[in-house]
Amino acid sequence: MARKTLGILGLGLGLMAAPMVASAAVIVLDFEGVGNLNPVGNFYNGGGGPNYGIAFSPDTLAIVDFDAGGTGNIANEPSPDTVMFFLDSSNAILNFAAGFDTGFSFFYSSSTTASVNVYDGLGATGNVLGTLNLNAQFDTGCVGDPNGNFCNWTPVGVNFAGIAKSIDFGGTANQTAFDNITFGSATPGETPIPGTIALLGLGLAGLGWSSRKKA
Repeated sequence: MARKTLGILGLGLGLMAAPMVASAAVIVLDFEGVGNLNPVGNFYNGGGGPNYGIAFSPDTLAIVDFDAGGTGNIANEPSPDTVMFFLDSSNAILNFAAGFDTGFSFFYSSSTTASVNVYDGLGATGNVLGTLNLNAQFDTGCVGDPNGNFCNWTPVGVNFAGIAKSIDFGGTANQTAFDNITFGSATPGETPIPGTIALLGLGLAGLGWSSRKKA
């Protein structure tokens, strides 16, 4: 059985330490403006996007829909035309030095199962505050726009107690994409069509344009 990947051209689809007050506002990261196959890095940490004090690990990339001029094997993105994924590692880590509370949510599209964990320490350390387990659903009940195999975006979220400071998006490289990562709410911003809200524990994984055979 062939597995699809995130990148159309055969591509498998930081940290702030200053003391801050945990964010009580709802914040949504839509990754627009990062650019195709560019590292997300410090884009939301004073690097070009809104400065939320949020930084991503080096292997965390953005990819733009092929139909919008990028190389992404994606369609029906919640906030067109850019999403986040990881390529050269088995996870992506997000650090939010000020911290956030109440809940966390996002949309995902994945060809494999995956998991996401929310921690109360930076760098995916400390106590686990919430977990989401994601199912493979990338092409269920949907079509491209007109291109893109990763066309089904499922909203998931989790409520938790305490102050979270990092998130570990785990799974298989190039097999899961994420969009509209939302802090302070268990319901992600900007609902796509199709899509239904699913409150889970916390998780994710994989994405890309080229086909790859399973052993």
